[in-house]
Amino acid sequence: MELRIQSINFEATEQLKAFVEKRMKKIEKFSDNIIQAEVTLKVVKPETAKNKEASVKMNLKSGEAFASKTADKFEEAIDLCAEALEKQIIKTKEKKER
Repeated sequence: MELRIQSINFEATEQLKAFVEKRMKKIEKFSDNIIQAEVTLKVVKPETAKNKEASVKMNLKSGEAFASKTADKFEEAIDLCAEALEKQIIKTKEKKER
């Protein structure tokens, strides 16, 4: 799977990038059909709570999956996105098996 990480309105640390990579690799075990993942990290409104937004778009062989979540920390937002994507991938897989 090809992974692209983009940070908007701030510079992502190596630690954050490593976390994103690790979390996206975990999603790979749900499906072999993931071609590419684009992760966009954005600081929405500085100085407010829940201002970290993470969006993940995955290109699959059978379409695409997308999740966008906002939280206090990027790690939390990435986790929420990953959970949503896992559900979408499992649903797609189940539909295919019917």
